[in-house]
Amino acid sequence: MPRVKPGKTTRAWHKKWRKMAKGAYGARSKKISAIMSTVQHAGNYAFRDRKNKKRDFRRLWIQRINAGTRGFGLSYSVFMHGLRKANVSLDRTALSELAIHDPAAFARLVDVAKAAAPAA
Repeated sequence: MPRVKPGKTTRAWHKKWRKMAKGAYGARSKKISAIMSTVQHAGNYAFRDRKNKKRDFRRLWIQRINAGTRGFGLSYSVFMHGLRKANVSLDRTALSELAIHDPAAFARLVDVAKAAAPAA
């Protein structure tokens, strides 16, 4: 059986890894061992942060809604409780957008929540 050197395969494999390490600085984009470490860590961070992004946006929406409701003398939790009691099913994304871009509609929602929630 003839000897087979892995040149072509290895080069293709290295090329694939180098493509993934594009934009890295110095040896992190040149040397294969450094490239592999860089790309693997980047993948781990990307996986983790795809989950964290959801948390971060939810926190942002809650902060925006809370800021909007404080102007009407309500807290976020009382406002959300009132909306649930009144069977208003808007998600936090929509509520935060209303709080920013359409204060009049948000004010009507606050009135609905105040009417449905018990006096605090």
